[in-house]
Amino acid sequence: MHNSNEFNWPVLFAWLALALFGLTAIYSATQGEVAQFLPEYIQNNFARQSVWIGLSLFVLIAVQFTSPRTFQGVAYLFYGVTIILAIVTVFAGIEVGGSRSWLSIFGLRLQVSEFLKLATILAVANYLTHKRDMTANNVKTALTTILFILVPAIIVILQNDTGTALVMLALIPVVLFWSGLPYGLSLIMISPAIIGYFSVIGLPFGIAAAIIIAVTVLFLQKSRWYSLSALVLGLVVIVGTEVGLQHILQPHQRARVEAFVNPSLDPQGAGWNVLQATTAIGSGGVTGKGFMEGTQTQLRFLPEQWTDFIYCVIGEEFGFVGSSFLFILYTFLFLRLMTMASTHKHPFAQLVIISITFIYFTHFVVNMGSATGVLPIMGVPLPFVSYGGSAFLANTLMLAVCLNLDLNKRSFSIYR
Repeated sequence: MHNSNEFNWPVLFAWLALALFGLTAIYSATQGEVAQFLPEYIQNNFARQSVWIGLSLFVLIAVQFTSPRTFQGVAYLFYGVTIILAIVTVFAGIEVGGSRSWLSIFGLRLQVSEFLKLATILAVANYLTHKRDMTANNVKTALTTILFILVPAIIVILQNDTGTALVMLALIPVVLFWSGLPYGLSLIMISPAIIGYFSVIGLPFGIAAAIIIAVTVLFLQKSRWYSLSALVLGLVVIVGTEVGLQHILQPHQRARVEAFVNPSLDPQGAGWNVLQATTAIGSGGVTGKGFMEGTQTQLRFLPEQWTDFIYCVIGEEFGFVGSSFLFILYTFLFLRLMTMASTHKHPFAQLVIISITFIYFTHFVVNMGSATGVLPIMGVPLPFVSYGGSAFLANTLMLAVCLNLDLNKRSFSIYR
């Protein structure tokens, strides 16, 4: 039995603080004056989220009594089962908000893709732990790792949940880099996302990004071949982005992209969400308008204000002070998790904790970016704060695994 002093209590308190922050915002977003504009099932979100938080706390505690070697032992089985459930969801899932991501299991509605993130992380970490030769010449290991992540990401895309799929794909350069892939090759792997982003803003920005990345790769790898490959890949991404925007995307999809670049082009249509979100945050000022006093929130101008745009509720009602406190909580959580990884001696534990931290971080950045108009709206929730039972439980389960690995860092080496 472990001494309670060895448990990472600050991380648990950060989790609880974020959960309470979320409950407060969910209450404000679904109760009071705004309730008249919402169906009854949305008004019940606060009560349902409270139940999910209680269930998640029970799971978090239960996981601490699990042997750390269990996570390695069940990694492939867990991965396989969740892959099968995700495939079943594509054909027999429940559609919510245009995404067929939910599966009813014994009357409980679960978003399988949320648990698929943890399953993928455990499987990849287990594989790479036994393949610690991630050099520029070891292409097979890298490709196998990519396949481990690519398969579930494609299934999630088929569920029409592009945001979650992009979060999973973002894991690829992280796990490969942490496993020893050289800096230059890691940069090449993330370059499509960087170049694609700047290409959407404007063609000259995309070309500039491609050139800068190619020069950087030359500096890091000292190889003209890798540098040329990076440049060619960049040009392919630029051309692909332009073709996609002009000839492949549907009109409503293209309108979303254009709204990201310039929301004022269609303020009543595609640009509405971005404009209302930024207006809500900006109107909060330093200290905010007060709990349940936000006009954008209470008059239902904000879209999905209990999930994807919950940060806007916090910004409007609690202002810069409240938003900063939320930012500090996340920063504290990320730093504590990074410290966990850096102080652990087992490579499996290191990779799992780093990957989970990056999942949280990606959600945080994408959600904040969407709410402030810095990134396109992707429908990615804010971990532990946005409404969503499956997401909260899955995120808590991932945190529970991190806490368990940290609690057992002295003894985990004997299980190798």
